[in-house]
Amino acid sequence: MRRWRLVLGGDAADSTGCALSGRDVAMDGALASLYGGDGEGKKDRGRGRSAGLGASAPSVARWLGDIRTYFPTSVVQVMQRDAIDRLGLSALLLEPEMLAAVEADVHLVGTLLSLNKAMPETTKETARAVVRKVVEDLEKRLASRTRATLTGALDRSARVSRPRHRDIDWNRTIAANLKNYLPEYRTVVPERLIGYGRAAQSVKKDVILCIDQSGSMAASVVYASVFGAVLASMRSISTRLVVFDTNIVDLTDQIDDPVDVLFGTQLGGGTDINRALAYCQAQISRPADTVVVLISDLYEGGIRNEMLKRAAAMKASGVQFVTLLALSDEGTPAYDREHAAALSALDAPAFACTPDLFPEVMAAAIERRPLPIPDTPAQR
Repeated sequence: MRRWRLVLGGDAADSTGCALSGRDVAMDGALASLYGGDGEGKKDRGRGRSAGLGASAPSVARWLGDIRTYFPTSVVQVMQRDAIDRLGLSALLLEPEMLAAVEADVHLVGTLLSLNKAMPETTKETARAVVRKVVEDLEKRLASRTRATLTGALDRSARVSRPRHRDIDWNRTIAANLKNYLPEYRTVVPERLIGYGRAAQSVKKDVILCIDQSGSMAASVVYASVFGAVLASMRSISTRLVVFDTNIVDLTDQIDDPVDVLFGTQLGGGTDINRALAYCQAQISRPADTVVVLISDLYEGGIRNEMLKRAAAMKASGVQFVTLLALSDEGTPAYDREHAAALSALDAPAFACTPDLFPEVMAAAIERRPLPIPDTPAQR
């Protein structure tokens, strides 16, 4: 009953007969400040309650401190996002003191990037520190697994039949020669050796990340920037990172530092996928060894038919073309279903991808095997 009372709020929960005391009263106050009314800081008609944190930074800072005291980090991040959306607190994020008080996550980074042009100089260093913390946490979570997965894919794609001793893949060699097992000697005669090509000595694959920087793609831009830096750290992969709205910016020279990449983006504006694909197409010199990853919700503001023709032309030339409707932890994304269906008809299926699945998607593209596409239509 206590939990129901906290969920429903005081007026709606009078019938619970549950009275709050001590810490619960303060927790209820923090919830009521955000969820007590209609989310716009106005009176909730018929109930006489209202939501609102006040207009001053000190009152918001106190509230941020309260919710970090009463709730776990995952809940704090949700409440912060709701406060920004429901109560219009974006402007307060331009103050350094406010940024120091918030719990940083991918969504906060997206909000800061959207405010980048309006951000005063006194706040930019604090904002960069917040963004860098989130980026470093993501790299710790994603980098090792991504490198291991893609290194294996590159080695398998470069498999040779006459390897040097140090390049022998013993697991596959033994598996391929089990028929030559000699029981009396308890050994396998390796009639056929299987080994890795020396992928680290040369560039084996070219990867182009083509990222839609419209406002709805904020989380995808953050994750793509981190993955771009991880791919760029691998000598066997040549990585190019391109962001676009109605204009195109090639950020490859900044790819080693995701924070520089992120502050080089400008979230919002229109979308011209056709123009972006035209630029990427011009950068391809080895089609059979190139993977193009388009990360976009496919709401095209350019020439639709030309966009589809470019995707078809790249596939026909041998390029592995991957379309991700979102690269984020969110559920089913909003996207243009007609364009997604048209790409699927070209054997370039479009689907949402979580950061944890992205290494497997890239490994499949590198090895030119079927992509791990979600099975249910609702997930595509």
